[in-house]
Amino acid sequence: MANAVLTERIRAIHSASDATYGRPRVRAELLEQGERVSHKRIARLMRLEGLRGVSSRRGFTVTTQRHPDRGPAPDLVKRRFVADAPNQLWVVDMAYVPTWQGFIYLATVIDVWSWRVVGWSIGEHMRAELVLSALDMALGSRKPESVIHHSDQGSQDASLAFGKRCREMGVRPSMGTVGDAYDNAMAESFFASLECELIDRKTFRTKTEARLAVFTWIEGWYNPRRRHSALGYLSPMNYEEKHRAAQANPDKPGLPTGPLAPGLGGAGGGPVDSPAIEYDHTA
Repeated sequence: MANAVLTERIRAIHSASDATYGRPRVRAELLEQGERVSHKRIARLMRLEGLRGVSSRRGFTVTTQRHPDRGPAPDLVKRRFVADAPNQLWVVDMAYVPTWQGFIYLATVIDVWSWRVVGWSIGEHMRAELVLSALDMALGSRKPESVIHHSDQGSQDASLAFGKRCREMGVRPSMGTVGDAYDNAMAESFFASLECELIDRKTFRTKTEARLAVFTWIEGWYNPRRRHSALGYLSPMNYEEKHRAAQANPDKPGLPTGPLAPGLGGAGGGPVDSPAIEYDHTA
């Protein structure tokens, strides 16, 4: 393929990602389109065009408010964010989105197996109702038989209402350490991507505008389209679809039949006992 033609393809892919994709994800898109191009060639053409991806930053605001009177649930995860099937382990966290009208708050539930956001809720407070709403969405969409629900030690997750809902639905609460990013690293990684790809690049005049942007980013980009290196550069929904196809056609090559392959402990620059996941802080 001529450089001029390839450059146009690269520019289109970069634009479709809202200028967030760097060389690895651009190459994954080209491969899906049937074009095998070297990393070096893509990097050179992107550099000539002034195209670059965005990189997640590691520092962001903790929204944990530990309840002074209630003890935390046990830590059932121990920094091992690994699942070999859907609905074995969900990770949960909260973050705020600034607007000219004040903050809105986002609670998410992520399935560790596919990195998919299976439940989320936006509100103007950090009360237990926000976490419960995200949990209810996840329960309604996934209908798990038994799942570990891992979070940090926030009072929202320590509430009586939350504990009651978990008992009713057979959910096993798990909690890491307050303010320790490694104890809820996968959820923290999601919010780092949200911040660098959306929140840090946009200014929201109204809370309604911010709500719509977050909804579009999760349901229109992150779940169906955003490629993850930990998933073989598939999106969460594409990974799940290919896994279902593999279950239906076990003899067909090229489909993921096993769990998400971790073995990347410390890939985010953490200690050797940090989670066995890829933090995905580069484009």
